[in-house]
Amino acid sequence: MTGTPKEQQARRQLRPTDVKRLNRDWRRRTEARLGLLVESVTQPFNMGTIIRTAAVFGVERLWLAGNAIDPTHRNAAKTALGTERLVPWEHAGTPAKAAAAIRAEGLRLVAVELTGDAVPLHQAPLDGDVCLAVGGEDHGCSPALLAEADAVAYIPQIGRVGSLNVAIATAIALAEARRREWAT
Repeated sequence: MTGTPKEQQARRQLRPTDVKRLNRDWRRRTEARLGLLVESVTQPFNMGTIIRTAAVFGVERLWLAGNAIDPTHRNAAKTALGTERLVPWEHAGTPAKAAAAIRAEGLRLVAVELTGDAVPLHQAPLDGDVCLAVGGEDHGCSPALLAEADAVAYIPQIGRVGSLNVAIATAIALAEARRREWAT
């Protein structure tokens, strides 16, 4: 390891107590409410990853729509590593019912999808209390969900691949929503 002893000390991995302190500091900087709508994600490992990511970024509620798999599914819970108990969730049924529940909580609904009117995620209206929406592995957000969204955003991609795994896209979108809040 190179550097001065002080630099070496700063580069050591944090102990669990230090991580808790660091996370507590970030929670104090966080005021906006963040929700997540997951429509028709059917793969348990994707759902488990989404749940774990939602817990990391302080999602206060998860709404499921369509034929989304329950977070309590054995393989979803295995991937979530127990975090499914940290994010309250409900199966709202249709996208319209989920959108109504989201709006009743005072959240704007921003879908993450590739559409003709979508804006790049870094320009999306993510300020204040917002609920992000993602769609299933094969077809993304349904037309019914897109019709309910207040805005649509996409994740700019410059590689030779045209889409991301839904769990990864969810992580990027949730991270951007928090980053935008913390940057102001």
